Amino acid sequence: MIEAIVFDVDDTIYDQQQPFKNAVNRVIPLVTEEDMKELYIRFRYHSDENFPKVMANKWTLEYMRAHRISQSLIDLDYPHITEEDGLHFQKVYEEELDNICMHEEVKRTLDYLQEKQIPIGIITNGPTDHQYKKVKQLCLEKWVPSERVIISQATGFQKPEVEIFKLAEKSFGFTAEKTLYVGDSFENDVVGSKKSDWHSLWFNHRERSLPDGEQPLFDMELTSFEQLFETIQSIF
Repeated sequence: MIEAIVFDVDDTIYDQQQPFKNAVNRVIPLVTEEDMKELYIRFRYHSDENFPKVMANKWTLEYMRAHRISQSLIDLDYPHITEEDGLHFQKVYEEELDNICMHEEVKRTLDYLQEKQIPIGIITNGPTDHQYKKVKQLCLEKWVPSERVIISQATGFQKPEVEIFKLAEKSFGFTAEKTLYVGDSFENDVVGSKKSDWHSLWFNHRERSLPDGEQPLFDMELTSFEQLFETIQSIF
């Protein structure tokens, strides 16, 4: 029986593609509307792939941020941009992130969980200041107490490492077999939570395919924000 729930933040609590799209339109207008979704997916891939190098002090955060947009553009056969251009994109992207808001179906779901007195937590990968700013912008502390928010850089661990899930269990007072993790990344959220013996809901609203060679480890899969409330309602 599931008794607690933990959420990812980026592209789970809010639609991360919109601020990304706004920043691309402002800085790299050459990108077509047809390529926007795939560019975003590549951007997330390079972010997840290379943030461990920042954690290991092999890359600076600034270099990783410039690289992820530059390499994503190259992947889609767009012209190379300089590191300076990449950092300008990051600056504009952060401006757009100042305007993020929680998806209405997520708010509805969190309200329901709060009403049912279901304990809620957050585990998110990324730089501490950057991710905490999103937590504040999304007003997540209305539903999730600050002591149940874990940001990877502050811990030295990151999803999909088992250690960050075990840290959450200890910090939040949750039991693995009774906890559900909800996140959009198969590699980070599904694989990490299942390796840690948690239940897993793959919030696959980008309708990504399973990575080559991977098995459908998740307990549940959703493909739209509109499915979230009724699914969580059926669990609790």
